[in-house]
Amino acid sequence: MSRARVLPGLRRTALAALAVFVLVGPAAAEDASKAAMLLPGSINDQSWNAVGYKGLMKLKDAGWETAYSENVQSADEVEALRDYAKRGFSLVIGHTGRFLSAAQRVGRDFPKTTFIVGSGSAGAGKNVASIDYDNTQFGYMMGVLAAKLSKTGKIGSVNSLEGLPNIVAQVGAYRLGAKSVNPNIQVKVIYIKDMEDAAGAKEAALSLADWGADFISGKLNAAQVGIIQAAKERNIFCNGRSTDHTAGAPANVATNIVEKWDEMYAAAAVEAKSGTLGGKYELYGLGTPGSTGAALKYSATQAFNPAVPAAVAADIEALAKKFASGDQKVTVTKDDAHGGI
Repeated sequence: MSRARVLPGLRRTALAALAVFVLVGPAAAEDASKAAMLLPGSINDQSWNAVGYKGLMKLKDAGWETAYSENVQSADEVEALRDYAKRGFSLVIGHTGRFLSAAQRVGRDFPKTTFIVGSGSAGAGKNVASIDYDNTQFGYMMGVLAAKLSKTGKIGSVNSLEGLPNIVAQVGAYRLGAKSVNPNIQVKVIYIKDMEDAAGAKEAALSLADWGADFISGKLNAAQVGIIQAAKERNIFCNGRSTDHTAGAPANVATNIVEKWDEMYAAAAVEAKSGTLGGKYELYGLGTPGSTGAALKYSATQAFNPAVPAAVAADIEALAKKFASGDQKVTVTKDDAHGGI
């Protein structure tokens, strides 16, 4: 059973779009810990927001009283975080890196609340933490896969939020991974304005396909669907962010970077309860105890599209083992993630 109410302090222009949904877990009691999540988009986007919501549901199943707000706009972040903290939520999660500055502003006023920023890049004080999966590792593996599958010697990437640390990590590593296979491969990156703009992402992906790219990667929210649609229309490979994306173009999705936010938030929540999370920047990767942070999945039972040659799949799996053991390390700079070729 859920109930919805509008955050009382938000600007009137946001009232129609932003609601709070309170969900009580099966083991919750009156004095149970309370966790809230703020999401930048819809929990039905089959991408970033959907996996964040799945993480919140894992906390609910563990007995937390949970609540969430969808479609939180940048101008409302501070007030939304503050509202949850005022209402006694011990854990407040902002499910995107752009919540970091807002959490840093609010955190000092509510020392008893732990604020977690999903895909953030830094901790702050004693009660603000960021967690993320290792974008460098998975971006690099995707670049290697793209280069090995490319027949034109041209691959592309469509992204948003240029300059954000985890975007730099994944996009830059994608370029480095591809060039580790073929130093002469051309990698063209296009940045769009909005992570939710599927039409804009599709237009950008189609332009890359027309340029000659036969594999298009990307790290977008609802806009990821635009990449999938373009790849299907041009009959080229791409990657998704959820196995749901495979269903949209089963012949064209080579694999998906499926982020394990349920595991990461569950692990972070345990640390928050024990008082050992605040101020940290936790990065989950291959070989990290508790969670690898993400996984390459085409479906629930397969890592790669059946069209991916077995030898290529084996190469990627071997690379993953090197990352897990620490034998493979990659350093990415902002220049590696630059737009254009």
